[in-house]
Amino acid sequence: MSRAPSCEETLYYDGACPLCSKEITKLQQLKSKPIQFVDINAHETNAGEPSTADLLRRLHLKTGQGEWLVGLDANIYVWRNTPYYWCWRMLKFPLIYPLASWAYELWAKRRYEKIKSAKT
Repeated sequence: MSRAPSCEETLYYDGACPLCSKEITKLQQLKSKPIQFVDINAHETNAGEPSTADLLRRLHLKTGQGEWLVGLDANIYVWRNTPYYWCWRMLKFPLIYPLASWAYELWAKRRYEKIKSAKT
């Protein structure tokens, strides 16, 4: 199992999820500042980190200041250092954010339930 090396920002993602992996590949190509990408499936959780199950439920990002961002907020934050941030930033607009957050949570819940049922 690998451990996340210290880095200013760390994004925890499910490497077994095709959509997640595709997005991470794109982020790795476009990022303008260092960020550590950690595949949850090859990671041993450390003290102070969410559990593996929690990390699998939603995207998690730990900022350089030690703050944890989850779900849509983590996604928007990580895209801020790419040329396409303007698209993601719009998701924070007051009328859009509640709908976008609801849609993300619905998708994440269904994805996690699918993972759980595949393991049983």
